[in-house]
Amino acid sequence: MQETLLHVSKVYKSYNRSTTPSLDGVDFTISRGEIVGIFGPNGAGKTTLISILCSILDPTLGSVVYSLDGEKTPREIRDKLGFVPQDFSFFPELTAKQNLEYFGSLYNIKSAVLDQKMDDLLQKVGLSHVKNSKVSTFSGGMKRRLNLIISLLHNPVILFLDEPTVGVDVQSKIAIMSLLQELNQQGTTIIYTSHHLKEAEEFCNQIILIDHGKIIACNTLTNLLATHEVSNLEDLILKLTGTVLRD
Repeated sequence: MQETLLHVSKVYKSYNRSTTPSLDGVDFTISRGEIVGIFGPNGAGKTTLISILCSILDPTLGSVVYSLDGEKTPREIRDKLGFVPQDFSFFPELTAKQNLEYFGSLYNIKSAVLDQKMDDLLQKVGLSHVKNSKVSTFSGGMKRRLNLIISLLHNPVILFLDEPTVGVDVQSKIAIMSLLQELNQQGTTIIYTSHHLKEAEEFCNQIILIDHGKIIACNTLTNLLATHEVSNLEDLILKLTGTVLRD
């Protein structure tokens, strides 16, 4: 039996001036070592949910508990969480190495350890040859790869990814997904959202579908496809959330 890593219980989130909650009684568990995809239409509550799981936001009601060294809230284990946002989170006027040194210092990583970690990660994503170049000169794919490895410097136990391959070329996508697969094989739990549904089908072993702030499906992709008699993730999402455009 897999060890439960994260338990989300009756989580609600309301924003000021909104007549409906962004999250409306969300419940689910995630086991250690899983790759979990969170999907749904625009405005379904995905970003709010991930922000709460990362402790960027607090829930209005409910609880999020990690089973790491005893029961802990996201804020109590923040140093074990990694987050790769869709928007770039680095300083373009600095070099790749300077960016990694800066973010590594925020985690108080010792210099010798950080140097080795930087060299290893830069090599894995094919950026060693440009480590002393300003990030402003990088292509979109290079920036995506740097965005990813910044979040890995402190060896997170759980990694959150928001559209990690958006706007990249095929080569960068392969490099990113290969590194993520390697991390998962080494024990990292991954929680992921993307609009690249074919990519998600191949990557995720658990699927959470959310719409109007509620969890409407949570299971393996194989089980969900069989239960709802569809052949792929896109058809599953359309069957459960409809075809009406979301703004």
